Amino acid sequence: MPEQKTIKRAQADKRAGKAPSTQAGEFVKEQIDKVRAGKHGVRSARQAIAIGLSEARRAGVAVKSPKKGAASEATRKKAQKDNAAGQHKSTAKKRASSESTAKRSRAATNALKRESTAGASHTAMSKQAKSAAARRPAASRSAAAKKAAATKGASGRSAAAKKAAHTRASRAHH
Repeated sequence: MPEQKTIKRAQADKRAGKAPSTQAGEFVKEQIDKVRAGKHGVRSARQAIAIGLSEARRAGVAVKSPKKGAASEATRKKAQKDNAAGQHKSTAKKRASSESTAKRSRAATNALKRESTAGASHTAMSKQAKSAAARRPAASRSAAAKKAAATKGASGRSAAAKKAAHTRASRAHH
């Protein structure tokens, strides 16, 4: 269950006109923080991201399901199910035996707790980001960078330029 402040941050992102993937990023970040805090573990960075995306979909963030062939049929079905669950606001509806739901939830949590926390390490996340970017064509990466620059605003661009200049300068000395 995502924390209230995560949902609030995602809603703020939506109001600011940010993309669904950016809104979902709040949920992914929460998952990574949970893993790093030892609340539960993951096998890989991809699993942490998948859990975060699932929570985002269930919270009503309009993250698209993966395209056919991009992910397994089971993953696509789960994404569609999560999206559907996020569409209707929870009203007092009759649940199928809450005992089995609670048992399953507890079993899943306990299984995750036995996992390693290495999947959310800085190294693992960096490796995942690099491999994900490498799978995208250069034009797509360039377009994303241009879009990001456009949404930054003048002060944001100025700060980014200063930071880049500082980074270049510090690297030039070594």
